[in-house]
Parts: sequence; C-alpha cells; structure tokens
Amino acid sequence: MSMLKIEGLTKNFYLHNVQREIKSCSHISFTLDQGEFIGIIGLSGAGKSTIMKCINRTYLPMQGSILYDSLAFGEIDLCQATERQMLYLRKYEIGYVSQFLNVMPRTTAKEHVMNALLDMGKSETVAEQEAAEMLSYFKLSEDLWDIYPNTFSGGERLRLNLAHTMVKKPRLMLLDEPTASLDNKTKILVKEMLQKLKNKDTAMLGIFHDLEFMDGICDKVFNISEGEFQC
Repeated sequence: MSMLKIEGLTKNFYLHNVQREIKSCSHISFTLDQGEFIGIIGLSGAGKSTIMKCINRTYLPMQGSILYDSLAFGEIDLCQATERQMLYLRKYEIGYVSQFLNVMPRTTAKEHVMNALLDMGKSETVAEQEAAEMLSYFKLSEDLWDIYPNTFSGGERLRLNLAHTMVKKPRLMLLDEPTASLDNKTKILVKEMLQKLKNKDTAMLGIFHDLEFMDGICDKVFNISEGEFQC
C-alpha cells in the first residue's frame, strides 16, 4: 500500500542579492510503500536534501504534489496542508533525522528524547523509561543524559537525533545522512533499528553517501543528478 506518492516535485531558489534563480530539484516523481525503504544518492548540491525538506514542509515546493496517506487526515497533499496539519503530522506521524541537532534551550539530552513522547501524549513514566532505553541502545553514555547537548561531539549529537526520532516509531521517517559521523559499531545499531521499524511498516526515505550501509536495508536506490532522478 502506498504511503507517499510524489508527482512532478520541483523546487528552485531565488537569490535576490544577485537576482539569480538556482535550480534544486525538478519533476521528481516516485512512490513509497508501507515498510519500504528508498535510498537517495548523488553529489552534494544535487537536490537530495531539498526533496526531504519539501516532504517535511521545511521548504514549500514550487510545483508538483506530495500525497501522504495519513492516519489523521486521510490522503493529504503536503504541498497544500495547513501549518496546523503539518505540526500535527510532524508530532505524531512523520519523523525527520537531520545531520544537525536542534534542541530547545536548557533541555538535557534525556529531556529532549522524553519530550518527543510527551508531545505524543505519553505519560512521564513511560516517556522516561522509553527514552532511557533508546539512549542506552545508541550507546549514549548515561553520564551525558543530564547534560545540555550543545557540548556533544558530532557523533553524539547524531545519535541523540536518531534516538529522538526513532523513539516515536513514526509511520514515515526521513533520514538526512543518518550515519554521517558514526563509527562502524553504531552504524550496525542504526541498521538494526531501521530494520525493526521496517518490519513494523514504517516507510523510510534516506539520503546516503555511505553506499555500503545501504546494502541489505534499502529496497530501492535512486541517483539524483542535476536535480532529476535516475534509477
């Protein structure tokens, strides 16, 4: 069953200071099914992250449609969804793992993961237990749980991002270079958790430079070149 259907997605950027339009991605079309994992590869600047951010509605597409089969609203075009609808979907159904950590001020690592569950309506007891389990799974030292993450290394920040998103067990998960600064042992943990979520019908779209990591986990791989998909 299709969870995501993208047709003719196009996004360019206009640089007002030099009056120049920059092409990012053009006429992107594909379908993502329940429990399916599609990987996107390509050179830096080819438009990979733009596709992800359009789905997450960080960017507003210029053309095309992004049809998502949501539990809350049925089939909804994310290009046309209201901000309130997008906030709801990001909270309950769509997870986004970024390369960059974005944490509320004066929030510890453990609180950051707990907040993802508290926002979904989980009790504080359940949120604390599940947050601890996920932080432990990703080998984030317990000494760091009550520390503000702005002091963390790149690998620690990425592991915290993974824990924050995966603890929610989203229906649709978007991963922007989820293994960029991880060691090989942690990459194995990430792959195993992704497989568990796949087995529970989470649909995933991921950007990778690590082609070896994609083996055995991605069902399809698209190469984006000059803003267009090549199978």
